[in-house]
Amino acid sequence: MKVTLSWIKEYIALDLEPEEIASKLTMAGLEVDAIENLYAYLQDIVVAKVLEVKKHPDADKLSCCVVDTGNSTPAHIVCGAPNVRPGMYSACALPGVILPGDVKIKKSKLRGQVSEGMLCSGAELRLDTDAAGIMDLSGEYVPGTPLNQALDFADTVFEIDLTPNRPDCLSVMGVAREAGAFVQPNQKLVKPDVTPAPQRLTGTSIHDHARVDIKDPDLCPRYCAGLLFDVTVGPSPFWLRRRLESVGLTPINNVVDVTNFVMLETGQPLHAFDYDNLADGRIVVQKAGDEKEFTTLDSKTHRLDPDMLMICDGKRPVALAGVMGGENSEIAPTTTRVLIESACFNPVSIRRTAKRTGIATDASHRFERGVDPDGTVYALQRAMALMADLGDAAMAKDMIDACPEPVVPVCIELDPVAMNIRLGTDLSVQEISRILESVAFKVQPAGKGCLMVSVPTFRVDVTRPEDLSEEVARLWGYNRIDTTYPPVPAKGRPVNPVILTRRTVRNILNGLSFSEAINYNFIAKDFCDRLRLSENDTRRNVVQILNPLSDQMSVLRTSLLPGLLENMRKNTSQQTDTLRLFEIGKTFFNTDANALPDEVEMLAGLITGNRTRQTWYAKKQPVDFFDLKGAIEDLLEGLGIKEVIFTRIDEAACPYFEPGYGAKIHKQGDIGVLGKLSHPVLRSLGLKQDAYVFELDLSAVMAHMPDQIQAKPLPRYPSISQDVTLIVERQIPVGDVMGQMKTIAEKEFLVEDMYLFDLFEGSPLAEGKKSLSFRIVYRSENKTLMEKHIRKLHAAISSRLVKAFHADLPE
Repeated sequence: MKVTLSWIKEYIALDLEPEEIASKLTMAGLEVDAIENLYAYLQDIVVAKVLEVKKHPDADKLSCCVVDTGNSTPAHIVCGAPNVRPGMYSACALPGVILPGDVKIKKSKLRGQVSEGMLCSGAELRLDTDAAGIMDLSGEYVPGTPLNQALDFADTVFEIDLTPNRPDCLSVMGVAREAGAFVQPNQKLVKPDVTPAPQRLTGTSIHDHARVDIKDPDLCPRYCAGLLFDVTVGPSPFWLRRRLESVGLTPINNVVDVTNFVMLETGQPLHAFDYDNLADGRIVVQKAGDEKEFTTLDSKTHRLDPDMLMICDGKRPVALAGVMGGENSEIAPTTTRVLIESACFNPVSIRRTAKRTGIATDASHRFERGVDPDGTVYALQRAMALMADLGDAAMAKDMIDACPEPVVPVCIELDPVAMNIRLGTDLSVQEISRILESVAFKVQPAGKGCLMVSVPTFRVDVTRPEDLSEEVARLWGYNRIDTTYPPVPAKGRPVNPVILTRRTVRNILNGLSFSEAINYNFIAKDFCDRLRLSENDTRRNVVQILNPLSDQMSVLRTSLLPGLLENMRKNTSQQTDTLRLFEIGKTFFNTDANALPDEVEMLAGLITGNRTRQTWYAKKQPVDFFDLKGAIEDLLEGLGIKEVIFTRIDEAACPYFEPGYGAKIHKQGDIGVLGKLSHPVLRSLGLKQDAYVFELDLSAVMAHMPDQIQAKPLPRYPSISQDVTLIVERQIPVGDVMGQMKTIAEKEFLVEDMYLFDLFEGSPLAEGKKSLSFRIVYRSENKTLMEKHIRKLHAAISSRLVKAFHADLPE
């Protein structure tokens, strides 16, 4: 948003330096990005006195002038202006000066005569529209004085970076209102008089010529219209052109320029229609419906959606509501009757239309943020008065004001005590009232020390007491509020168990050479198909993203595996073949279209590649299922979870595992799975080497973590180890044998530990048999055991195992 200081001063009395104004606006939340001297380019243009004027010897329309430019030697300049004369003061550009439009002045020859500069017209310096002659400066000047100093031209352009919640400041009046609050006593905004001159009024009412129908009041709560007759379309006067050019707009004609000027002045976008191109003199505000295409003022045709709001006449659309007018009703040089629109539209509707059509205009920028519904009438009256004056037109009596539901100002009860506590201030009720009233809020006592604040309709961002607190804070001055810190109790709080668990998991897995991955919560919709999940698998209950960033991020994840597998694909494509990755994150399961998804925190990991790097002392050894199983056992043991059972998994539960290479992890219920990815799944994901993955439900893992860690004294007496070898059926899981051994060990207090140390299959064993060798460790807490002490016990344990599994002992 650009605004000039001179324009601001038309509405308030402001006697502050531009730098101070910029600082105060910035501290109040209207960040000033840049300050520019509007007439800085006139610094290089000097006042010159014409000493002599002679006719050019070879050109009838040129004169040879001797000019005093303040230098020791007068300059010789060839001039074609008819009004040049001796003794006059004018503006001169010497060689090296660049005029507006990037015109560089050089020393040259014109018809054989040397010209050492250029005497300038007002049009060439963008100070006037007269290009018929050079500037004739009245009064006495010192030659060589910079023109901006001689004419006392000074104006400042502020470039303000507004936040989306302040649409009221997308206008010069809005910025002026804010600036007026800095002056003591506060300056009230003085709006220009919009009373039409009596000679401009006709006896004809607009209701005899035009009618407005709002068919979608939810999208257009108010629509005002005015009508002008006998309009003369032509160039705008210099003051209006200069106002628009100073803030970066290009003048077009007096009708369009007035609509742009009033929009910048008040913040209310306007649109002018050629009334003679409106069928039946009607304006109908409705959705596009069956209309398919529409051609806008820029001669571009846009496809329409049925829910786009359109401005129509009696037969066809004539404008994209709040965005851009149509080519079929634009103002032309032959236009004589003009219908002016001043309306309020639903911000969401305008934002959606602008985005779908790809059109961004100053009007849509304002409507998307919200305009003042009560400002439509004033803006229309202002535009009508200006247009009638500049276009020498007559105004129809009355105006159309279609407002299905009157606008009710928002009223908020404010507790000054609570506000002071919230801000850390000690402002009185009188001071709070003064601050709010300085920006047009109305404040009345509400009893019990509270205030009832009526919010002006142009402040669409203020709806609750917290918003009023912000208003007071920014206008009082954030820098005037003391910096305080919340009290920190000396007693520390215990760390959240979830956070502590995550930290512990990270430390353990990092110690096992795993690296943590952090992926987006969004994944591709087809991941379920790639993992070959069944149709009734709960992981297919995904949450669709309404506005996805891409096809690969269209749903919320129900598994962490897609992210880790994508990490593997990217790494292996860069020749990083050995990976150990894990991720802790939430998964999301859709339960109801009208409810939030269920969130489950999971831990997942992946290993691929080799156990170690190939060296002269170690060959490459690819990782396998038991590398991953061992890592999980170490992790769970580090978390204090013991006696975890691994069982064969049903292939239907995890169809992405290679058959025979998957397992469930049990601890009084399922807590996770691990396994090797099948080759079809790997191919569908673009992976060319084996990968082993695991998933753990972090909540289930935490449920089995001990609250306290108990320490035991180191054993005082030595242990004795005894081995037992069983020949069992091949289909008997080792875990079942270990489980039986643990059951026996619980009854025999001398058994300290037991584990499998050898497994053998093949000849000379019979087909379908395998040999399992276990080592049992015995220890006593109160004496040294001798082999004879445990021989009988060991034989009894072996006998029970043989009986339980119908096993054989080796010969």
